[in-house]
Amino acid sequence: MWKHRSNWKTDDLGARLASLTGGFARWTVLGGMVGLLAGTASAAFLRLLEAATELRLVHPWLLFLLPLSGAAVSLMYMKYGGSSGKGNNLILEQIHGGNDSIPLRMAPFVLAGTVLTHLFGGSAGREGTAVQMGGSLAEALGRALRIGTGDRRILLMCGISGGFGSVFGTPLAGTVFGLEVLAIGMIRHEALIPCFAASFVGHLVTTELWGVQHAHYGMGMIPALSGWGIAKVVGASVLFGLMSRVFSELTHGLKSGFARWIKHPAMRSAAGGFVLIGLTYAVGTRDYLGLGLPLLAQSFSETVAPLAFLWKTVFTTITLGAGFQGGEVTPLFVIGATLGNTLSGWLMLPSAFLAGLGLIAVFSGATNTPVACFMLGLELFGSEGAVYMFIACIVSYVFSGHSGIYTAQRIGVPKSRLLQGREGTALAALKERRAEADKQTSR
Repeated sequence: MWKHRSNWKTDDLGARLASLTGGFARWTVLGGMVGLLAGTASAAFLRLLEAATELRLVHPWLLFLLPLSGAAVSLMYMKYGGSSGKGNNLILEQIHGGNDSIPLRMAPFVLAGTVLTHLFGGSAGREGTAVQMGGSLAEALGRALRIGTGDRRILLMCGISGGFGSVFGTPLAGTVFGLEVLAIGMIRHEALIPCFAASFVGHLVTTELWGVQHAHYGMGMIPALSGWGIAKVVGASVLFGLMSRVFSELTHGLKSGFARWIKHPAMRSAAGGFVLIGLTYAVGTRDYLGLGLPLLAQSFSETVAPLAFLWKTVFTTITLGAGFQGGEVTPLFVIGATLGNTLSGWLMLPSAFLAGLGLIAVFSGATNTPVACFMLGLELFGSEGAVYMFIACIVSYVFSGHSGIYTAQRIGVPKSRLLQGREGTALAALKERRAEADKQTSR
């Protein structure tokens, strides 16, 4: 009797091990396939983006075609884009259990739209484009393989991780970003292995197979840990978090404002283009157009204009608010780094050090992904300043409140009992409730 029972346990353990091994192999392969697709798409995107930027710098007059370009892209989305116009939020909604399909045309549409935005001088990023391409390609792969509903959600998370890890060259941050961005305060560990496979393979495909290289920045001298140093970093991080909130709220506010003031999407983008042209000549520099990578590099090597972070915020929020295609993350990097550079003189901290903290902290507050941003800091700057980087990410995350650039992101665990928002509430719904409450108060 006991011998039989022992064999039964052994057989059961063997079956479980076989099942786990099969699942591990299956999801490693599936995640790797998504990474291959996302990495290839990111490589093509980064090459085109580099060419578009160089062309704009050689031919400054291209800026005057920005309104026409924006109108054309908006018309393309209006006539043929379908649900693609919802961007990253569409992917998050589907992971949360939506029943809409993510069209494959989202990938070429957002690729073309973002390249045109940068070619003619719009201020936008690249993360949103990479995530949308990764998500739509993952959806297409899932349809081809007839993936079930539950597995589809994991595959879409792989698309987010693969896109992020490949476009920034940060596979660990890309992994965690895909797990963490869905809901504030929660990480979906069920997709850990496939998201890592997608992000890591995507990074390798982009850099090793296609030869695309990523820019690297150094934080320079890291101050020794001390109570006074930590207090300064906490103070700066509070400002980073508030800046994250300003960026998110201003972006959403301008989107609503443009839609309310100008009903037709093409006219909306054209108007935004004219505003950007006027602003460019008003401030007397083109530093705030495009990705802003020269300004980002300057933040780590020399003093930048004191209000550079504010001007980059204005240019980017107008660009996105008017309906131009592109992401938010690289501009957030620039805003955070330039703000850190500006604060360094006041706080008596090395400018490159505070620029690095600002880069990851403003991003952390705007996306509500403190763990992913901490990992991003480790991959970009090394581990010497790990304690400071962790402090910056979590403080900014808290002080950005229940706001963020992704309106489909949900509240998994509230950041604080002092903040409004129930578990499971999407940021878009929370924003609507706040607006309604403000109306009631004003009456």
